[in-house]
Amino acid sequence: MSKLADSLPPGVLAGALRFVFGLPEPLRKLIAGRPITLDGQRLHPEAQLLLRLQQLSGEDWRTTTPTANRLALTRSNALVCGPVIDGVAVRSLSLDGAGGHQIPARFYEPTGLATGSPLLVFYHGGGWVSGDLDSHDNLCRFLAAEGGVRVLAADYRLAPEHPFPAAADDAQAAFEYAVSHASELGVDARRIAVGGDSAGGNLAAVTALHAGAVKPVFLLMFYPAVDASVRRRSRDLFGNGFFLTDEKMDWFLDHYAPAREAHTDPRLSVLLAEDLSGLPPTYLATAGFDPLRDEGEAFAEKLARQGVPVVLRRHAGLFHGYANILGVGGVFREAVAEAVGSLRTGLALANTRQDIPETA
Repeated sequence: MSKLADSLPPGVLAGALRFVFGLPEPLRKLIAGRPITLDGQRLHPEAQLLLRLQQLSGEDWRTTTPTANRLALTRSNALVCGPVIDGVAVRSLSLDGAGGHQIPARFYEPTGLATGSPLLVFYHGGGWVSGDLDSHDNLCRFLAAEGGVRVLAADYRLAPEHPFPAAADDAQAAFEYAVSHASELGVDARRIAVGGDSAGGNLAAVTALHAGAVKPVFLLMFYPAVDASVRRRSRDLFGNGFFLTDEKMDWFLDHYAPAREAHTDPRLSVLLAEDLSGLPPTYLATAGFDPLRDEGEAFAEKLARQGVPVVLRRHAGLFHGYANILGVGGVFREAVAEAVGSLRTGLALANTRQDIPETA
């Protein structure tokens, strides 16, 4: 079956997916199989159907080699990300990173958006090993268009070629670039948010924690990885059969942070930072059928205990990676739209009184 999936162009498979999701509900239920209930949650029928189609096609996010994993993620995203979202101008940038290297980036500007808008600096997911500007392009377009914000997506260095803390260093540099170049980007340096999904959510939180004089005013996190030091119950419950697996999590971490002592470093396991009280207002979304669910929710709970305004939203019927599934079904897009609503609100209410260096 995997050979069949590999032999067909992504456009053909994507069309087939949309066709199946357009079938009458009884037929979709027949294909998806019996309802799946686990830990008091029922997997949403659309999520179950997508996982079943993935299983039938042999399409998978492989972990054989970093190169194969990157290709598989690119192919998988092409099937579910949907048609390119219009109404957003996109241009490439090159950001100054630590040590003089350049960080590729992509800048998104919704049509007609006035100068001086808020900005979201976005970091893609992919286990610090895979993902790039293309894999999350449509998600960034959606965030820009629906959020009424400019978006700066940073293509940070990937492991194993560049292990921890290279990705965290690049994420920090991208935020600092946004602050210092706010005027030329047409954004308000006092209203810059950071966000990301999965590994990108980790980088967003780490960036917010270690920001200098100018800090992000909002933190947007989709199912983040925030603690590599312990194994929580959700990993045992959902570690097989729901896209992100137990095996993949070990594989990613072994590539990004092979040294065990790094697993308790707050620049990786940001949940272990003693003081999180300086983080900005946060929207953190988890998925019910996600091995990362419990650590994300523990992070939100710690933020709340330390006085950070935080909205924790568990999408009980979804699985890890739903933010990229904008092209099939409605439940995935609705979940991302909810996050965008929180982003808009958080930026509208952001304190614009923080002092900004003259270079910004």
